[in-house]
Amino acid sequence: MPQIPNITLNDGRTIPQLGYGVFKVAPAETERAVSEALETGYRHIDTAAIYGNEEGVGAAIAASGIPRDELFVTTKLWNDRHDGDEPDAAIAESLEKLGLDRVDLYLVHWPTPAKDNYVHAWEKLIGIRERGLATSIGVSNFLVPHLEKIVAATGVVPVVDQIELHPAHQQRTVTEWAAAHDIRIEAWGPLGQGKYDLFGVPVVAEAASAHGVTPAQAVIRWHLQKGHIVFPKSVRRERLQENIDVLGFTLTDAELAAIDALDHTDGSGRVSSHPDEVN
Repeated sequence: MPQIPNITLNDGRTIPQLGYGVFKVAPAETERAVSEALETGYRHIDTAAIYGNEEGVGAAIAASGIPRDELFVTTKLWNDRHDGDEPDAAIAESLEKLGLDRVDLYLVHWPTPAKDNYVHAWEKLIGIRERGLATSIGVSNFLVPHLEKIVAATGVVPVVDQIELHPAHQQRTVTEWAAAHDIRIEAWGPLGQGKYDLFGVPVVAEAASAHGVTPAQAVIRWHLQKGHIVFPKSVRRERLQENIDVLGFTLTDAELAAIDALDHTDGSGRVSSHPDEVN
């Protein structure tokens, strides 16, 4: 099995740097896909309540025979569960679907700033962690003002911020703030979700050719060397194998810098909705 590197979080826990994400994996396909990912060597699985496939993730975990302490499982609190005791009900529902007594990481999925209740949601996650239902807690799609607000209100710094991040959209304002506060960055949509032909960009193609790998492998390797936690998604076994087979080469400083230069610094590289507009 590949020796996937671990990253230490600000609470002292560790997380596998390369995992498998099940965003947009159909519920009917999830158990098979996650089972194949586990067989391939993945031990970090990222799901969310809104994906509708937590049951499939749980079924694959149960069937795998892999000891629980060798797995890292993430799920997320959806936007309509921020109020009152809804976060407590939501984590209970997720754990039941996953067949687990705890998750390794629980995230606030979006800040939904128009509702302006993400501080309350974060306070509830702190309680969820204290009760042992989540080992670590973090956020997703939070920009610097959202991060500043929850830290100022609670004194508790998230262990991760899971954001859209790929060579065309590197979110440097967020990543620099996170680095200054010891928050790890998780990159979703790490290959640009098909909006950008990253694989046809000369600097990516040249780096891939130089190392005898595919352009997708070169981009995943760029993420790993940048220190991002990354979980590319695929439902094809051969692609699962390709995505994890990125540990046997190292991009040069010049190759890293060339891929860094692909950033649309005006924000036009964003594929998803802006976090201030998701409500």
